[in-house]
Amino acid sequence: MGLIVGILIVIGCTLGGYAAMGGKLGVLWQPFEGVIIIGAAIGSYVIGNPASVVKHTGTAVGKVFKGSQYKKENYIELISLLYQILKVAKTKGNLGLEQHIENPQDSALFAQFPGVMANETAVVFLCDYLRMLTLGSEDPHEMETLMDEEIEVVHHEHLEVAHALQTMADGMPALGIVAAVLGVIKTMGSITEPPEVLGKLIGGALVGTFLGVWISYGFLGPTATKAQSVYNAEIKYLHCIKAALLAHMHGSPPAVAVEFARKALLSHDRPTFYEVEDAVSALPPPG
Repeated sequence: MGLIVGILIVIGCTLGGYAAMGGKLGVLWQPFEGVIIIGAAIGSYVIGNPASVVKHTGTAVGKVFKGSQYKKENYIELISLLYQILKVAKTKGNLGLEQHIENPQDSALFAQFPGVMANETAVVFLCDYLRMLTLGSEDPHEMETLMDEEIEVVHHEHLEVAHALQTMADGMPALGIVAAVLGVIKTMGSITEPPEVLGKLIGGALVGTFLGVWISYGFLGPTATKAQSVYNAEIKYLHCIKAALLAHMHGSPPAVAVEFARKALLSHDRPTFYEVEDAVSALPPPG
């Protein structure tokens, strides 16, 4: 909703202000200037980025419109799963987790938390490190280093699209100048026309510069920034898992370990201590 409101404000203030100054909106209708600028920008985007980035661009833009998919209730669900898992590990030992982590899709414990199961990256991350615990990895410092490296890789992959969009935005003003120059070249071919005709042609050419700058700083640049913000928030999902597992490795009981996980979250998404306590208290005994 915020994105749509922002777009409407940019359009309304820009075009409304121009019209209020006495400008004629019809002059700004230069569709082929838009074809030059946007088409060249898309082409350069395809040239400058690997296929994986181009493929995931639509997903990233969709996230910008929807915002982060992880809210307080999603984190409560994740923390509840972590509590159940760590309770099993505490009562049955780490080896008691094997039946759940080898095939989490078939695990009755994981099945209680469909929202977490929908996040394949998080499920793989969690199960991989739980598996390492069952195999005897007991050094929390080594585990933390490895987790940090993996989280950094995931974060880098997520931010590739945001960085690509920002690069595209940075190039828009220059492509606007290209469109404007082509418009001036066209105008020079009509130099013998009367001043009112030349004025219209020159005005149309200058629209290219306007469009390039407007699209860059009014729409595409903010979209890239918002995408980066969404991905920065979502990586906290993995940090939450990391905090709980490390606390468990240091010997903390499940209730304390999930408090470490809760504290790893951003304040506006973080459930309260009592919300987590109520959620885990309502859980059935882990199988």
